[in-house]
Amino acid sequence: MKKLWAVLAWSGSLAFASAAGAAPVETVIKVPGFADFLAVDGATVWTTNKGRVERWSRAGKLAEVPLEGACGAMTISDGALWVADCKAMSVNRIDIRANRVAAVIPTGLASPDGEMNVLSGAGSIWVASDKSGVIARIDPATNKVIASIKVEPGTSYLAFGEGALWAVSAPAQIVQKIDPGSNTSVATTRLGRVPGFLAAGEGAVWVQEQGDGAVARIDPATGAVTGRVKVDTTLKWGDIDIGGGKVWLRTTAGQAFVVLDPKSLAILARVGAPAGSGALRYTPDGIWTSAHDVHTLSWWADPAAIGN
Repeated sequence: MKKLWAVLAWSGSLAFASAAGAAPVETVIKVPGFADFLAVDGATVWTTNKGRVERWSRAGKLAEVPLEGACGAMTISDGALWVADCKAMSVNRIDIRANRVAAVIPTGLASPDGEMNVLSGAGSIWVASDKSGVIARIDPATNKVIASIKVEPGTSYLAFGEGALWAVSAPAQIVQKIDPGSNTSVATTRLGRVPGFLAAGEGAVWVQEQGDGAVARIDPATGAVTGRVKVDTTLKWGDIDIGGGKVWLRTTAGQAFVVLDPKSLAILARVGAPAGSGALRYTPDGIWTSAHDVHTLSWWADPAAIGN
């Protein structure tokens, strides 16, 4: 999501493309700078920006916390926003009530270009911490690294769900299943070209195969690829999320985002005008998307109706 892409088109107010039903209304919020990765905080959303993280509602900006190298996808857990700093090579704990950095954890980062994420699961915070192939496990009670897990070199993209931590190495073209009980990799699955961001839910693990323009569905029990859906020529620098019985895919070409049926793998909707690179996060009330190339956040209401 960090890479700059030319903006092909932008409607500015309304979505224009949906496979079924009326196009959902897009509420566009102008955000100066480079709003990119997102983390949902109730009815609001946090975004990385240049030299800071910011909290936004549909009515405007609510808070800002300086963080020089804020980068990558974030997570909210234990009353805090956890975000990487690609300049300090650390994970930062931000108190979301006091709006200040509460702890700096010098983990190192496997992908300091920002194509990575910090996430929560099994009572811990996780980040790929070394490009040689290490994932750091952080205890939020102490803000200390309590385990260093050996994985394939180049691992940087993580997801938690379906009882495991999942970790993608784009150079090796694999996703690894990591048992949080033993802190070891217990299975690997071969993927297509340039695998990237992933999500776990709806009984499967979902991986962007960015170079193939496809999404792979993986059985979490067997590790088998049980299906693929071709979405675009490329899916580079997009995002993916699960929610409401659907798979949500932020794209850079053709539309703002795509909605997939997790069972049939049908494309239920192609929504909005393309707006370059950005992120996406699902909530039951609406979808947040960012578009840093045009300096906006967008809110798409009523996700249950999208694609139905």
